[in-house]
Formats: sequence, C-alpha cells, structure tokens
Amino acid sequence: MTTEDAHTSETPAEKDALRNLVVVSLCLTAAILANTMLLLAVPFKAIELGVGPSLVGVIISAPYVLPMLLAIPMGGVVARIGCQKMIIAGALGMSLGPWVTLLLPSVASLFVTQVIVGLANMVLIISAQTVVSGLASGKRLEQYFGWYTTCLSGGQLLGPITSGFLIDHFSVNVSLAAIGLIPLLSAIGALFFSRDIRKGGRSKRANGSYREQWQLLRRNTGMQTSIMLTVTALFVLSIHSTFMPVYLESLSLAASSIGLLLSIRAISSMAVRVVMSRVIDLCGGRNRAILIAIVLITGSLTVTGLVGDHYALLVVLAVVIGIAGGISQPLSMVILSESVLPEQRSASMATRLMGNRGAQVLGPMLIGFLADMTNFTVAFAVMGGVLLVLYLTWVVRSGALSQSRLRAE
Repeated sequence: MTTEDAHTSETPAEKDALRNLVVVSLCLTAAILANTMLLLAVPFKAIELGVGPSLVGVIISAPYVLPMLLAIPMGGVVARIGCQKMIIAGALGMSLGPWVTLLLPSVASLFVTQVIVGLANMVLIISAQTVVSGLASGKRLEQYFGWYTTCLSGGQLLGPITSGFLIDHFSVNVSLAAIGLIPLLSAIGALFFSRDIRKGGRSKRANGSYREQWQLLRRNTGMQTSIMLTVTALFVLSIHSTFMPVYLESLSLAASSIGLLLSIRAISSMAVRVVMSRVIDLCGGRNRAILIAIVLITGSLTVTGLVGDHYALLVVLAVVIGIAGGISQPLSMVILSESVLPEQRSASMATRLMGNRGAQVLGPMLIGFLADMTNFTVAFAVMGGVLLVLYLTWVVRSGALSQSRLRAE
C-alpha cells in the first residue's frame, strides 16, 4: 500500500466527515444539555434532603475528582474499543445516574449520581473530541471544532433554563427524570456514525499510560501549547462562573441581573465559535490568536473587581471573557489534534481533559482562599495577574510560539 493510499484510507470522505460531525455534535449537545440541567437539579435536590452548604459543595465537586485520575487511561480504552461504542456507553451511564437518586433518594445516592455522571461525561467528551479531531486538518478542522463547540454551547445555555422551568412548574424529581431520559437520544444518535467511527483504533496500551503521556507532553510543544491555553482559560472561566454570583450578590445586584450577565458570556462564546476560523485569521494566525485570547481573558478577570457595580462595564468584561474563552477551547483542541499521531489522539485528549478538570477544581478553591484572606477585588486582580505572568513566563522559557512559527514556515 502506498503512502497516498494509506492516507486516503485513514481520512474519511468529505460526505462522511460532515455526517459524523453532525452526529457527534447532536449526541454531545443532548448529553451536555442533560449535564447542565443536573447542575441546577442537584443543589435543589440536596436542599430538599436537608444538606448543609459545605456538603453541597462536596457533592457539586464530586463529578470532577475521578476524571482527573482516570482520564488518561480512559483515553487508551476509547482508542482501543472505538468511539461509537464508548459514546453509547457514556450516554447510558449518564442516563443511569439520575435514576439512582430518584429510586433511592438520599445524600449517598445523590453523591453516587454525581460520580456516575462525571465518569460518563468524561467518556463522552474524550470520545467525541477524538471523533472530531480525525475528520479533517488545518482550516477545515478549525471550522469543524468551531461548529462542534457551538452546538455544545447551545446545550450549556438551554440546560439551566430547561431544568429551572421543570423545577418551577413541576418538581425536582421531574427534572431528574428528564435528565435521565435525554442522554438516550445520544445513545440512539451514535448508531448513525459512518463505518470509520464504528471501528476501534490501533492504539498501543502504552498510549493510555501516565508515563507515556508525560513523556509526550515533555517533548511535544504543540501539546504543551494546547494544554497551557485550555487550563489558563478554564481557570478564569471556572472562577467567573463560580464566584461572580457571590461577588455581585455582595454588591446587592439582583439575581436576574447576575443571571443575565452569565448568559451574555455564554452567548458571546457561542457566537464567536461560529466564525472562529475567520477570527483567527483577523488576529494574524493561531499564535497571535492564542496570545490575544490569554491577555484578554486574564486581563478581564484582573479588572473585574475594580469596576464595582458598574453594570455596563461588567457586561463588557463578560463579553470579552466569553469571546476569549470561546476561542481558546476549540483552538486548543485543534492544536492538540494536529500535534500528535492519530493513535495518540484519544489519550492526549484525555490528558487535556484532566488538565481542564484540575483547573475547574483548583480555580474556585484558590480564589475562595484569596477572597477569605483579602476581598474579591484583590483576589480577582491577583489571580488574573498571576495567570498571565505564569503563561508568559512559560512562553518565553519554552519558545513555544517561535517554534510553532518555524514549523509553519
């Protein structure tokens, strides 16, 4: 077999690529819709069960802990078994989770629900990102990841609204039942993948080991760039989502105004992803887009606490954070996809996910500690400044941008 023949056999035809993109986007949109509905349903169910604030925090954090530990080996499993089967398994797991609490209502069952959903969500995300990463390359891959993440943003936007409506007009249990049914659409949708996606990969078992991924991360500048970009952005996004409501409530802003602010950020992220490839071109290429996104997102967090209750300025900062965060996530996936071999993509995407989950756990913890020691104004400013300095220091020491420019030339 010639090199050209091998390349042709490994790359899906354009028609199949679009079909697989539509299928994976719809499957993950349904799953993310259910997952974000759970973000609202779980605290309300915990309140019904008489759980205190500290334990609520532990329950909410439960889905992120195991994925930090198991993401890398799970990436190897996805590569060997195949993305279609793993998406079906993840969807069924996400459907099972809420029924545990519905059938056995207790604090323990609520915790088990969160753990099951967290693991199922990990499987779905790794599998879906692996599917998209293999559909194309270059500008076309930027467009595909832009469209894929736009669909996910739609699910994230509709989830809390749908869950809130069901809770207000019916009950928490009705919301949980709906969450248990929606992922079944993902399992059914996964049956429509093309033959290329149904097959398992030829990944070595070592690709899913911590040692192999650590060695790959040390020598692969593209992988480093991808993970540094996504982790820095997720630090800011998790801090903004978790503590902006607390901070703004302390300034006596209405709950509806706080909700609108967070919705504006989500809409900004969703909108920019549709035209991500064009925005990257306007920035002067991926390297400049990365640097601009990092400066904007960390800078916006730094000054957020300084504008006080000036709502118009808070809206502007939320839009900037939304746009920078909206570009950073799909762009980091594109960079990672093109920096590793096809058989390494699942495990590498899992490594990226592990970094994301770490940022989602550590970000709120660190900002909460700083806010307790000082106040939110200082905490936001210090965290934003530290993240920017750390990122720029890594860029200078690693020479990541200059190395990428040389490879492009």
